[in-house]
Amino acid sequence: MVHLRSSMVTAGAVTALVLVLGMAGGSVASTSPARAAGHSPFVGVIGPVVVAVGDIACAPGSSVTRTRCVDAATAKVASRSNPRYVFALGDLQYHSGRLTEFRNAYAHTWGRSKAITRPVPGNHEYRTRGAAGYYAYFRGRTRSPGYYAFNVNSRRWRVYALNSNCSQIDCVKEAAWLDRDMTRHPRRCSAILMHHPLYSSGTHHGDSPEARRFWRVALKHHADLALAGHEHNYERFQRMDADGHRTTSGMRSFVVGTGGEELYGRGNVEKGSEFFYHRSFGVLVLKLGLHRFAWKFRTTGGDVIDRGRVTCRR
Repeated sequence: MVHLRSSMVTAGAVTALVLVLGMAGGSVASTSPARAAGHSPFVGVIGPVVVAVGDIACAPGSSVTRTRCVDAATAKVASRSNPRYVFALGDLQYHSGRLTEFRNAYAHTWGRSKAITRPVPGNHEYRTRGAAGYYAYFRGRTRSPGYYAFNVNSRRWRVYALNSNCSQIDCVKEAAWLDRDMTRHPRRCSAILMHHPLYSSGTHHGDSPEARRFWRVALKHHADLALAGHEHNYERFQRMDADGHRTTSGMRSFVVGTGGEELYGRGNVEKGSEFFYHRSFGVLVLKLGLHRFAWKFRTTGGDVIDRGRVTCRR
């Protein structure tokens, strides 16, 4: 069950609406940022803090504005959370992911957390042939074809960093690898990371069917959490299966494309959407506990506009 603690906003009726719809599993439109009240969902959750976000750095030399190229600000928000890991959800360096772009832009902001970063490639990384710039920059952390697994919280969590660019690599082979590894390494709690979200209410890309094969494997092994970027907004979904159905046996998913490059609006609200926000940039801060996880979405202004925690199903 989700324990939501709604933000306090200027209109009390909006706060009530967010809370009621969230608890009921309905869809919630974006709200104005406000400082969250109440107890932190991290209280009582024993485990490391991680930060997750994608769609981060503009091309070198781009002008910083209120609505573009604010990756330095999101990097500061992430650093203040003192994370054990950074889950970098693709499209980390615009526009082409060349190594020179990474060195002259991303490296000066989010690159300061490179040692703790666990990245996945986005579609913009593949604007350089074979995502060569991405793999060169993250050498020692990942290599082609770009998927791997790692343990968090003394092996209590197993996290799968996936490559969802299925026009570039063999995703059938990748899904088979995922199935084998999840069979060999069963966990009470597990998560999948990829650039393309299976579900999104965003205006630019929306749903990404290429993610469905990974969802099906992950759900077969009782995974609880899916993180993605691609759409430049923040969205939280209730537990869903891989075929668009709300179900208590599904995965909870988040779209976190608010790393700094640009923000997109909201289109048609997808089934299962519980919270959508696109008014400012920010990061998803998670705590991966022994049998549960907690989250906060924190904006560059320091506001927490979404929070909660859930228990792993297995």
